Amino acid sequence: MNLTTTVSVALVLFLVGLECVVLLSARRVIDEVRQNLVLTVVMRADADTSQVIRLDNILAVEPYCFSRDYISKQQALQEHIASLGEDPVRFLGYNPLADAFEVHMVPEYACADSVAWIEQQLKSLPYVDRVIYQQDIIQLLDRNVNRLSFILMVVALILLLTAVGLIVNTIRLQIYSKRFLINTMRLVGATPWVIRAPFIRRNILLGVEAGILALLPLAAAVWYCFRHLGVLLFALTWQNIAFVAVTVVAVGVLMTFFASLFATDRYIRMKTDKLYEI
Repeated sequence: MNLTTTVSVALVLFLVGLECVVLLSARRVIDEVRQNLVLTVVMRADADTSQVIRLDNILAVEPYCFSRDYISKQQALQEHIASLGEDPVRFLGYNPLADAFEVHMVPEYACADSVAWIEQQLKSLPYVDRVIYQQDIIQLLDRNVNRLSFILMVVALILLLTAVGLIVNTIRLQIYSKRFLINTMRLVGATPWVIRAPFIRRNILLGVEAGILALLPLAAAVWYCFRHLGVLLFALTWQNIAFVAVTVVAVGVLMTFFASLFATDRYIRMKTDKLYEI
């Protein structure tokens, strides 16, 4: 019975772990898309080298700047000629392009409100001419991210409630087989907590074992996708790994604890003659 219960709970906890992996994977994709959004800071045409260095130092310490690339006016001119095949210096007699920085933002700042605030902050600098970014794409991304986050949270909640129901029913079936033992303990004068304690301890341990057992195939699946399919589902940082492991084991412990508590209470309160009717 204990082996069957452990395997059953482990299968349900595997589903919980899979939810965590899906949520982390979706967050990784969203962060990558946000990080690829570029904020171009164009300097004034008369900006000198000291002002370029000053802006570079400012961007280096800003929390929204993930990385930055400096593009000189000469480099911008060469890229313009390579892409359009025309040299504006021949027509104008001078290089009309200016020095610029391409800023890749930290994902948390790559949303419409934050970018608008960053734009105002940078444009307030006397040596910055304008800030260019794809406003329509950022607004579209915000709407789609909010919609996707809502859908994922609803699906995760449904799967979690399903997992909770399955774990509770599994533990109830296990304790159901011990209903006559519970009744005997009650008849000889055992207090409710004395009756509950061994079931709660055993099932908490069962929840920990089932959680660890569920993590093994989950880790194997993530490793297989990365090793053989070249797909990294989520960033393999200690924070993400700990989040998945702690969530799976914690759900197993909490659900087995409350299921044991409520199931034993039911049979503790039940009269002896009713035990034969269920």
